[in-house]
Amino acid sequence: MQLELSNLLNNLEMKKSSGTRSLKTRVKTARKRSNSSTRWLQRQLNDPYVKQAKKEGYRSRAAYKLIEIDDKSPFLKPGKIVLDLGAAPGGWTQVAVARVRSTVEMPRVLAVDILPMEPITGAVMMQLDFMADRAPDILRDMLKTLQASAAGVDVVLSDMAPNTTGHAATDHIRIMGLLESAYPFACEVLRPGGVFVAKVFQGGAEKELLAQMKRDFKTVKHAKPKSSRSDSSEMYVVATGFRT
Repeated sequence: MQLELSNLLNNLEMKKSSGTRSLKTRVKTARKRSNSSTRWLQRQLNDPYVKQAKKEGYRSRAAYKLIEIDDKSPFLKPGKIVLDLGAAPGGWTQVAVARVRSTVEMPRVLAVDILPMEPITGAVMMQLDFMADRAPDILRDMLKTLQASAAGVDVVLSDMAPNTTGHAATDHIRIMGLLESAYPFACEVLRPGGVFVAKVFQGGAEKELLAQMKRDFKTVKHAKPKSSRSDSSEMYVVATGFRT
């Protein structure tokens, strides 16, 4: 699907350069493509953030969500150590690498996903199912490979999300399951003053977990970046100032 989208975007750019312009790109349903896939492609092709991401070299439009969140209250500062969970295809990782100035010689970003990812210069990439029983132990060992990470990490990012069903209550429960697994691990590896940013669906974090976050962090807020589609139920919980 991503390859097909890339080819369609390239064709669109060629048409623009030849003087042909369309206010809206329409996608015809192909024999082997479902109607839902066709609608997804049409939405992607007409999404300004998708086009901007391609132009600026980001792997996904999601990069702009993290940029907006960090611009509002900067925490991805030079020298910080970052753990990026649910990183594929790598848009958030690219932003983190650039902002904390992670390099091959001194990597400061560990990117993890159940899906394979193409390498990103300056990041340590790892294919791993975070929900697997041994995942926390493996991650602890991997974090030791990062420069200056012996005392913990400064930022834990989680853009992990389950496959959606279209049923809001079910999708909310599924993503809360991921959040409830990522949060304790984040608290274990974060340094004092650290930051935790995670995706949630409409309804935000559950009251009990949100109350725990407010005890563990100085500030806890929900954010809905402009680059997050208006028809999407996703939002982000941003917890700053970790207390040990």
